[in-house]
Amino acid sequence: MSNIVAIVGRPNVGKSSLFNRLIEERKAIVDETSGVTRDRQYGHSDWNGKKFSVIDTGGYVMGGDDTFEQEIRKQVQLAIDEADVILFLVDVREGLTPMDEDVAEMLRRCNKKIIVAVNKVDTPKEMVGVSEFYSLGLGELYPIAGITGSGTGELLDALVADFDAGDDDPTADLPRIAVVGRPNVGKSSFINTITGTERNIVTPIAGTTRDSIYTHYNMFGFEFNFVDTAGLRKKQKVNEDLEFYSVLRSVRAIENSDVCILMLDASQGLEQQDLNIFSLAQRNHKGIVIVVNKWDLVEKESNTHKQFEELIRSRISPFDDVPIIFTSVINKQRVYKVLETAKQVYESRSRRISTSELNETMLPIVKEQNPPPAWKGKFIKVKYITQLQTAYPQFVFFCNLPQYVRDPYKRFVENRMRELWDFHGVPMTIYFRAK
Repeated sequence: MSNIVAIVGRPNVGKSSLFNRLIEERKAIVDETSGVTRDRQYGHSDWNGKKFSVIDTGGYVMGGDDTFEQEIRKQVQLAIDEADVILFLVDVREGLTPMDEDVAEMLRRCNKKIIVAVNKVDTPKEMVGVSEFYSLGLGELYPIAGITGSGTGELLDALVADFDAGDDDPTADLPRIAVVGRPNVGKSSFINTITGTERNIVTPIAGTTRDSIYTHYNMFGFEFNFVDTAGLRKKQKVNEDLEFYSVLRSVRAIENSDVCILMLDASQGLEQQDLNIFSLAQRNHKGIVIVVNKWDLVEKESNTHKQFEELIRSRISPFDDVPIIFTSVINKQRVYKVLETAKQVYESRSRRISTSELNETMLPIVKEQNPPPAWKGKFIKVKYITQLQTAYPQFVFFCNLPQYVRDPYKRFVENRMRELWDFHGVPMTIYFRAK
């Protein structure tokens, strides 16, 4: 059983900086603006051989009627329910505030081990202000500087004191599925629907999700690591520093994934930014599933579905061998079909074809049935084919004159291989090289 630590506190006390230090990567966005972290963010850490999960939460504000504040409170409460130890972070520079007392009051009722860390103690002079927090009545205080790491050793000793030495994270090698798309197409709603939890904050406001949020999914025979990403807008529309970093996180989530579920908004159709995201996933050689969400909002005639699909395929050409699924996440229509398809695409992307099978099947096609066209009187002869040992399908055709093989012939070979060995939804690369 994994040990879990939740970092909680009012806004802007340095929770995300400490989270990044504990997991030793810059996973959570850190900014001086209050309220940057909204969803629960998960990471893994270990200290003296004891492995544990860390949850970063949004800043807790009591009683506000702001949409995000209400949702953040809900997310903080869920993180506390999940955690074994609560790390309550306060800020020595601001001193004890009524908001800190509100958080402390809530934590006293949770019957969990609570450790109070007093952050931003960067100089000996600031140590004087630490004792003020004893009035919270939550026991020992740990003065730290989250940015520099000062004092975090003693804090970690206290955090892991009751933990067992755990095994490696069993979810690390699972398929990574990134849910990507423009803002407000329903990415977070999709993940909440299939997990059956309010894992990610959903509001009608575009740009609600800022970090890339990782979720372990293990239901109905499927096991994945899901990534909900911030919506990707056109560069000229990314005018806040904060949103710029969100977009960087989303691009990195695509780069680190195996399969991308590209969500479109049926009521808005396929826009240029959707094509840019598709192209980004394709250039990174990721499996792709296109999901047309909010299909319930579209007025339909007898062949609306077919026309919409044909339009998408014509716009994403030449790589149009991609599954397209029409869903309504709100009505739970075909959401599990998306999971099935993502799993099939992942398996296709991982498919390995033996050298003997490749040569037995493809050599007769490229030697006898449809050899490469002659170029300036020179005849191209393919001698041998093999698959490279890479994360996605790459094949090498060894021949006498590779420089004379043209793109249309490469596309013919690729299409033939797609027919013979299901590579639906998977970009593949074919090289012709000299023997």
